[in-house]
Amino acid sequence: MEYFMFVVPIAIVFFFFASGVKVVREYERGVKFTFGKFTRIMPPGLRLVVPAFQTWQKVDIRIKTIDVPDQDAITRDNVSIKVNAVLYYKVSDSQKAIIEVQNFNYAVSQLAQTTMRDVVGEVTLDELLSKRDAISAKIRLIVDKATDPWGIKVESVELKHVELPEQLKRTIGKEAEAEREKRAVIIKAEGELIAATNMAKAAQMLAEAPGALHLRTLQSINDMSSDQSNTVVFCLPLELLRAMEGFHKK
Repeated sequence: MEYFMFVVPIAIVFFFFASGVKVVREYERGVKFTFGKFTRIMPPGLRLVVPAFQTWQKVDIRIKTIDVPDQDAITRDNVSIKVNAVLYYKVSDSQKAIIEVQNFNYAVSQLAQTTMRDVVGEVTLDELLSKRDAISAKIRLIVDKATDPWGIKVESVELKHVELPEQLKRTIGKEAEAEREKRAVIIKAEGELIAATNMAKAAQMLAEAPGALHLRTLQSINDMSSDQSNTVVFCLPLELLRAMEGFHKK
């Protein structure tokens, strides 16, 4: 009986302190409170928290991902769109993340949604589609500055998808088609100009060289004779016709 009375208190004390043994992993930090007052940040390893007197909360300091859901926004040129994004952040100060804000993950998510709508409303649709990187950087800068008092570091923000109304998609498609047709007409006109310039140069060279036109005619006839299905109409050189005209006058 005396042995039992001696062992029981020791066992109670042992289990009392054993329940306060905590393991803090390498990617975690422990925020310890004594009688509700912040005491210190517990680094990774085996740590002791005295039950009934001390409490603690674990904080994961790894980079976290927030999928910002679709947000209805109106651009500066009054176009209604839906846009979503993904945000990467991590806890840089565990003490502030626990003390300064109740639920930092939810707070960062709500702040990212509001900021994304505000930033999208400051740009036009063309800027939103062509300058995604700059807009993402602006959202990251605003959210990072706002969450700095919470001990949060925003690593990056990426706009994932911009959903346009169907009518606007058709309008943009028509605009792109018209732009392609415009470029095709310009290219064709430039080609015709180059061809006309080269033909003018060729005609000038043939006119300046005696007999050049006759040789070119014979070469063309030779090229056509390789295909027996062609009907060749032989054209007399202009010089021969002029010679025959002079002979007839005599």
